Formats: sequence, C-alpha cells, structure tokens
Amino acid sequence: MEHWVERLARKVEEEFGDRGILVCNGGLSVSGLQHVGRLRGEVTIKDSVARALKEKGFEVESTLVLYTMDPWRGKEAQLKQFERKEEALNYIGLPLDLVPDPYGCHDNWVEHYWEDFGNYLGEFSSPTKIVTTRELYSSNIRMKEFVKLAVGRKREEVLNLLNKYRGRKPYPKEWIPFQPICGKCKRIDSTKTLEVDLVNGKVKYVCTNCGYEGIADLSEGKLMWRLEWVGVWYALKVAFEPYGKDHATPGGSRDSCNELALKVFGFKPPVGVAYEWVGYAKRGKDLGDMGSSDFIGFTPKDWLEVAEAEVLRFIYLYNAPLKRIVLSMERVPSYVDLYDKAERVYYGVEKLSDRGEEEKVIKSFTYANLKPLPKELPFKLPYLHAVALIQVVPPNGNIVEEALRRVKATKLLERELSPEEVEGVKIRLLKARSWLEKYAPETYKIRVLEEVNEELVKKVGTREAELIAELYTNLIKLRSWDEKSIKEAMVKVRKGGRDEEVKFFKALYLAFFGREYGPRIAPYFSILGRDFVLDRLRKLLKIKGILS
Repeated sequence: MEHWVERLARKVEEEFGDRGILVCNGGLSVSGLQHVGRLRGEVTIKDSVARALKEKGFEVESTLVLYTMDPWRGKEAQLKQFERKEEALNYIGLPLDLVPDPYGCHDNWVEHYWEDFGNYLGEFSSPTKIVTTRELYSSNIRMKEFVKLAVGRKREEVLNLLNKYRGRKPYPKEWIPFQPICGKCKRIDSTKTLEVDLVNGKVKYVCTNCGYEGIADLSEGKLMWRLEWVGVWYALKVAFEPYGKDHATPGGSRDSCNELALKVFGFKPPVGVAYEWVGYAKRGKDLGDMGSSDFIGFTPKDWLEVAEAEVLRFIYLYNAPLKRIVLSMERVPSYVDLYDKAERVYYGVEKLSDRGEEEKVIKSFTYANLKPLPKELPFKLPYLHAVALIQVVPPNGNIVEEALRRVKATKLLERELSPEEVEGVKIRLLKARSWLEKYAPETYKIRVLEEVNEELVKKVGTREAELIAELYTNLIKLRSWDEKSIKEAMVKVRKGGRDEEVKFFKALYLAFFGREYGPRIAPYFSILGRDFVLDRLRKLLKIKGILS
C-alpha cells in the first residue's frame, strides 16, 4: 500500500526527477506565536516527502523560508504583547523584523517568537536550512534577478495575469508590484513605487503614511505577496512545497501563482499539497484553529515538555493532509498511547485485523521517527503508568530506580533494560510530571493517604463494604499482581447495577486517595504493590466490622 507521503514523492520524481538536487521547501510568517500547527505542513509533511525522495536515491535539500518582511498588522492579540498599546500602534506596517521585542530580551519581534519554535526544530525535523526573505532580497542572485523581471520586462504580463483573478478590483496600468521600506517611518505597507531604475536597481516611491518621497534599492523592500511566493520558488528552485488550505480554492492564490510561474516566468511550479489547519481545544472546548498572530495554541517547546516529538509527527502523518486535527494538552496521554500502539504494530507484537490499516500505521510510524529504529521493540513505560508512578514514588530517592522496581513487581517488566531504555523511562517520568503540573485534569492528580482515615471510612456504606470484601477475597487469590489481573478481580465483584458500581469505586477512592473520585484505579493498585493494597483494604474492612 502506498502511503500518501510516498505518493507525493512519486509526483515530485515524475515532475523534477531530472534535476541534480530536489529542493523541498516550507514557508512561515513569524507574525506571533509559533504554534505546533505550523509543524504539520511546513515541517512534518515537507520533511517526510524529502525523506521518501532520499530513499529513492535523490539528493535532496530541505529549506524553510521565514517571511520576515511581511508587514506587522497590529491585531489585538499582537498589540496585547506590549505593555503600552499606544506605543505598539506605532509599529503597525513595519516589517516583522523591525518590530521591537515586546519583552526586550531579543533584538526584534521575529527573534523573540521564533525562539520557542526554531530552537526545537531539530527535534521535529531532519536538518533544514533556514532562509529569511530579507536574506533572499539582499543576497540571493536568483531572487534579485526575479525582482528585476517582475518590476521590469515582465511587469505588464504580471499585471494582466493577476487582473484576470482580481475581478472588480484590477490593478491600474501604472501599478508596480514592489513595496520598498519607507526611509522615514519604516513602514512597508504604505509605500507606492512610482518609477523603476533597472540599471542601478533602484525605485522611486512615495509613502502614503508619512508623505515621504525617496529612492530605495530593490533589496530594501518586497514584492507583493503572490509574486514573492513565486519568487521564492524561482530563487530556491523549489520542487516540492506544501501550502495551507486557504491557498487551495479553485482560482485562488495557488492557482494564480502556478500560472505566473508557467506563463510569465517560464518555469514549472513545485509539486504541492494542501493541508488543513490544526485546531486547539481546552477543557473539552474546541477554540478553533491555532493562529500565530491571534496567539492561539501552544509551541513545540510546550509539547516537548510533556511528550516526544515523534508522537506529534505520527499524528500528522497518520492523518491525511486535509483531515482536521484538534489538539489538546489535556489529551496527551491518549496521543502517546496511540503512538506506543503503532510502535507495537511496527514490531509485530500487536496485530490489526485490517491489513491496509496495519500498513498505514507501520509506514506512518516509520516516517514519524527521525532516528534509526532499534531491531527489537524497546520497553516503553505506558504514559498513564508514568503519571501514576511519579505521584507515588518517594520524591527524595532515585525516581527511576524506584519506578523500575515497582514496574518489575507488577510483572509489566520482566527483564533488565538497556541504558537507552532506562533513559526512555526517565524521560517518560519527567514528561508525565510536567503534564501533571501544567495540564492534567484534576481527576489524574492524586495523593495516596499514608494511613486509613477512619472519618472517611465511616462514609462507606455497608453494601459497599461487602463489595470491597469480595474484591479483597478476589485479590488475595491472584497469582500475578498486574493491572490486567487486578482489573479482572474488580470485574468479578458482583455489583448490582450501575449505582452500586459507582458507590463501590467511590469507597475505594476514599480509602486510598481521600476523595470520591480519581483516575482508573487498577494501574495504581498494581504500582502500590500487593502488600500495601491488601493491608489498606483489610484495615477498611476491620473498621466496618467485616473482618476481625
């Protein structure tokens, strides 16, 4: 079965297989929060297609363009980043990399908001060359050549083609598609180019914001954005580039850019694929799509504090590009469980009934992993076990050693681990701790009572105590003290309907956690150990007068 990544790689091969180097590119505008949704197309999809091409024997270069000269819009969420809104209003229209850092810890806006994305990019992607549009305009020879073509010999063709798409708002005949940075107010969204001097690479312009008239070099500004997109393709010789769904409408920006490339500038546009935005949910509520300038979502740095990069890559690769994905930090354990299951399927330890689904999972898992995979299935501490362990292991000792001791006692682990596997356990424990502290619903946060609280036990009714006595008997008979066996012992308790079942578990939560609710209790019983659990139940039953 051909994975959609492989299908895209095949298209690139068909279109550009005769090139010496295949360039796979992505593009981001650093307009604010660099959220994990931006890892979907411009990083994960692009990176995976590049890898598939390398596996076919092609030399591939991976690039990521940062559109640093886009004008700062001054949206409400952007303005709120500054202590004084009236000061921030002065930055509207400036290129992004000329806007000050609101917190004063970096040279500019771009550097500040790129940090929590760019510094962690290596965890989510193979080596990628970062290129800013400012660098392209100032030093890339092919970009300089393209700009001169766009404002000179090809200007009229560009005008006619774009007007075909603009309907009732055509550009006037004298329109020149270049916006220099104003020499006085520094805005880039309010300048109008009046004349072009191609010999000296200069433009004459007027600024409608401050009224300044001046001369600027063609490296001191930018093309209007559709032309700029085509210019990036031309400058970097791009063979593959994903794009957001907003560009994919028939007759929209991608179509017009493809036509500009083919009919005006005479080169083949890159193979592309549209992808859906990533949604963001909090406390079960879908807050809509993640947004950079709206500051909606969370960063790659935030993700890595609670889960491995491969988990998120797997989510993006398992789902088709145009399928909407909604991420919530509260659901991290379920995401990790999906990844761990895919790993077991990859190693043949777990089978799926649908062969096509199994192949899809295996290939998605393979592309999700950037490092070479071990020959055999490594031990993975289940995420919720890590959540449980980090709360019951004494904090003053070696948490990894104590966690492994308890895991071995539950028979979840029956062999010695390699140093790499031990490190994996440590990482899971630390990420689980971070998740508990920052995002876990209250249900998962527990504190095991050191002793039975008699006042709480008095809340346990006679019928619930009888059910607990039956559970106690079932647990004593267990040959293996593990989560599965404990769960089966609980199921065997003859509860008379849903109401009794609820009261039964409330009584257990009171006895162990001092409250009437909590997470799934079987994993905690396995980790707390046979002696501790049976002793606690025995004391409860003695208080209730069922055991002597």
